[in-house]
Amino acid sequence: MTDDPDVRSRVTVLAGFSPAATEAVTRALLAGSDRRLLVVSHDLSGVREGLVHRTVRTAAGVLDSGLTELVHGCVSCTLREDVLPTLVRLSRQHPGDDLLLALPPAVEPEAVATAAAHTVVDGTAVLNAVRFDSFVTVVEATALLGDLATTDDLRDRDLHAAAADDRAVADVVSRQIEFADTLVLWGTATAEAALLQHLAPWAALVRIGERTEVDCRALAARVLRTARHDPGVPGMPERALQGYPIGIHEPAGPHGVTALLFHSRRPFHPQRLNDALDDLTGEALRGRGQLWIASQGDTAIAFESAGGGLRLGSLGPWLAALPRERWSEAAPMRRLAADAGWDPYYGDRRTVLSFVGFGLDTEALTALLTACLLTDAEIAEGEAAWRRLPDPFAGCFPAAVAAGT
Repeated sequence: MTDDPDVRSRVTVLAGFSPAATEAVTRALLAGSDRRLLVVSHDLSGVREGLVHRTVRTAAGVLDSGLTELVHGCVSCTLREDVLPTLVRLSRQHPGDDLLLALPPAVEPEAVATAAAHTVVDGTAVLNAVRFDSFVTVVEATALLGDLATTDDLRDRDLHAAAADDRAVADVVSRQIEFADTLVLWGTATAEAALLQHLAPWAALVRIGERTEVDCRALAARVLRTARHDPGVPGMPERALQGYPIGIHEPAGPHGVTALLFHSRRPFHPQRLNDALDDLTGEALRGRGQLWIASQGDTAIAFESAGGGLRLGSLGPWLAALPRERWSEAAPMRRLAADAGWDPYYGDRRTVLSFVGFGLDTEALTALLTACLLTDAEIAEGEAAWRRLPDPFAGCFPAAVAAGT
């Protein structure tokens, strides 16, 4: 076995919506790590006023503490102006130590990965200074179902990061789970474990808290220095565009957990899809993926539902809507996925949706989605007629000028 030639400091990112559970895991990792671990944490309670309190600690105690003033109080500027510069600084000052970035509850780990990929600190790209080893999300079993089903916004819990932060609790919790390479489930929870394995089947699941004592060394061995993170894998819902799985299909899963994967090469009728949205989002704890609407055949549309809410947004143009010479603007995996599944009539246009919940009637949900697609007669009328269909989504997804991901 050879030594790892990558000398960059390893960073494990620890997210979680329950501060108590996340802190408990942090303490266990500090106690169980077989090498010195520097924990970086930020108190964002004053971020809306432009103040962030940073703490760096080891198992022996606090190593550094300071207050940072930000020009604009928000999570993104906190990442750029303090979080990532702190990681780079520590990697230079303590080159043999591992770093654990413990995120505040409302911060989404994908935001860290995105910022790190585009941030330069003192002339050095962040990813040239540190290596993001794994993204870990801690889930408190007793709170999971309530947080996924709630209609609360972050503002309702005084967790919003800025005046314009309108994110929903269920959205944030879902994204924290979906972006994880490792999920740590705290508490005795059989159904919750099954739910997590359906929400993020690509993540390793570690269960703790079922006994009165935690084996800190065993936990550290399963969470730290795992090299599970692949920076090339996109977040949701760009995964489907690049050919990555977005879920599993299991109409009768364990402990009442059910999951549906819906695929279609036909477009949705805009009016029928709009009329069905309440039913599509009302039963599932989480819905996600991509779709295309007949009246807007140039644009891939992102679909996300959680807590009864729905978000639709543009993912940019389908490659079929672009001249071939512009395909180079897209990510390599997206081009490969398009080539592999190319349809002579539809090109790369397709719908891929995943729904997860308890006791979902997957047959009824499939029938509802199928009824929203264009019929044979409507398909035969051609694309010119599709664009004239009554469209409640008109103007919601302006024509994109780039190939996106």
